[in-house]
Amino acid sequence: MELREEDIAKHIAIAQSLIEGFDHAPRIGKVSDAPAEERSSGIGTRRRFRSTTLGLVTQRRVASGAVQLIARVEAADGDDALMSPLQATVLHVIRRALAIALAVAENFADQSGLADLKRANLEAALLPARKAEFGELLAADALVTLHVFGNATAYLLSSHLTEVTVEVGDVEEVLTDIGQTALHGALWELDQDIAAHASDDHRLVATVAAFAEALMEKVALRATTAPRLEAFSAAAWHVEADDFTVRGFSPASKAKSTKLTMTLKKPNEVVGNHIAKYQSMKLAKMLMAYDFERRLNPFAEMGGFIFTFMGDGAPGTGKTTLIQMMAGLISEYCGHAGYPFRYQNLSTDNIDSYQGKSGQNAKAFINNIIDPSVIGFGTIDDIDQLAGKRGDRQSSAGQLEITAVLMESFAGANTVVRGNCTFGMFSNYPENVDDALRQRAGARFLVDGPQTREDYVDILYLLMGKNHSIPLGDHEVFEAQAIKKAVAASFEGHSRPHEAGLITVYDAVQEKIGALDTINKLGTYLKAIQEADPRFTGRAIKNITDAVKVRAMDFELPDEWMEQPDLFLFKPYDAKKAMIEDMRQPITVEMVVQEINRYADSEFRYADKSDEVAIEGMVRDMGRSVEAKKRYLGGEE
Repeated sequence: MELREEDIAKHIAIAQSLIEGFDHAPRIGKVSDAPAEERSSGIGTRRRFRSTTLGLVTQRRVASGAVQLIARVEAADGDDALMSPLQATVLHVIRRALAIALAVAENFADQSGLADLKRANLEAALLPARKAEFGELLAADALVTLHVFGNATAYLLSSHLTEVTVEVGDVEEVLTDIGQTALHGALWELDQDIAAHASDDHRLVATVAAFAEALMEKVALRATTAPRLEAFSAAAWHVEADDFTVRGFSPASKAKSTKLTMTLKKPNEVVGNHIAKYQSMKLAKMLMAYDFERRLNPFAEMGGFIFTFMGDGAPGTGKTTLIQMMAGLISEYCGHAGYPFRYQNLSTDNIDSYQGKSGQNAKAFINNIIDPSVIGFGTIDDIDQLAGKRGDRQSSAGQLEITAVLMESFAGANTVVRGNCTFGMFSNYPENVDDALRQRAGARFLVDGPQTREDYVDILYLLMGKNHSIPLGDHEVFEAQAIKKAVAASFEGHSRPHEAGLITVYDAVQEKIGALDTINKLGTYLKAIQEADPRFTGRAIKNITDAVKVRAMDFELPDEWMEQPDLFLFKPYDAKKAMIEDMRQPITVEMVVQEINRYADSEFRYADKSDEVAIEGMVRDMGRSVEAKKRYLGGEE
């Protein structure tokens, strides 16, 4: 529903009084006893208060327990006599957020019945049987008020943030008596944080934003066990002037696009890698079917959407080129439609020596990409170096934190796949990735680079450029890269397994039960794979069936639909869904066999490599031991 501007405006006076000053005796939080920072010898951090009465200059004295946010913010830059534009912006944001929170809380009170109970309580007509309900609703009202305040503050300040960050710690003064008391506690703690951390304007903005996010997190955690919140969780309010939407306890964020700085590639510049290239091109167009109003993608609802995928191959086979191609396609399509596009890579720079910080960095990366107000593409290059393998003594605490966050985010209890984003994990050594994390990759892209003679001629022609006069010879450039023809041949190549261990299982099952042409026989084949590799679990079956559904969507949305958004992208959700359903193909047994073999081949390949690496390591250790013993005995002689 629309939160009208007049409903917000009538709370401005209360919000103004809150930032001007009030008294609050903290119940949970502790008053900071840190000494005030001195700007220079003899000059304190608090400027003198200039009264509006002409000729009167006094020193402002803040009583113990008094909260005066205007004075606190004014003092953030030391002894400057004038308030800076950024300080004024922060105060306006806080006042606006307070007014929005109070307006939403008023709406919540009307919808939940709290307003009626408040009136009855004032009239001393509240029935004893409803006192417990009244207390629960007051606590719910306090949680709603606090979360909306934090949400609006973080949202409205987001465009003013810089690279400066501040750690404010956990929010303690979270009171749930009534909404007004809750705001007093929150503003008291915000005042304490500003005093402790905001030594200049940029740190002021960072402090207020960090506090707002910490407050939201604390309140959302409380809300998981608090009753009477259905009227808030099930509704949504939109503030037109700020383009700000309240959706329960989910943080709002501005749909800001990422400015791509990478070198983008066209599909014809990716030589070989036919299946990986084809699925990347399909996935880029699938993302564009996302409906921002419904916050859902028809492909995610019908099945066939790739939320996570693993791209593996030897060094130099084209993983980075594949990322550049896919990011370039999505960016181009979003440009045609006017959609915000966000790309981010989680790199080794996000591993931090401080406990818990690596996990926070990984969670921030996830939240940035899954933001339902944007089209997102997140990549994790060299994931074997970034995410630790559990049980591996060489994995650092930071790497294990990242592994835990990725596992929970990709297939956790709270994971919601809306179809607005996808995550790609890439590695030259996927056997070094934790088994449980690797199995959370719903699709597998084998990035094997150029394979045929035609591929090598094409890549040589492409990389040579045009600054030469060497004749091409008897060759049709890029004919071998005709994607449909190449992909069909690649898929048919998986009608039989490729890995030696899987071939043995496949032949034994076929010899025993014949052709794999029924679900019963396919299930028997899957069980035989599981007996050969215990890591082939139920999650593997889900990934295979998801891949089969993708094959059922084995069509590429027409380029015209991307270039002319009115043809498809801007249509209502149900219309887009119907257009996609018309193009869907029936699932065949050949598709299922090919996808089982593709997935199982990758797992056997990883297992074989992992075992081989372990064996080579043991051989090296034994060799060192033997050589050390020889030297030791030789030294004794």
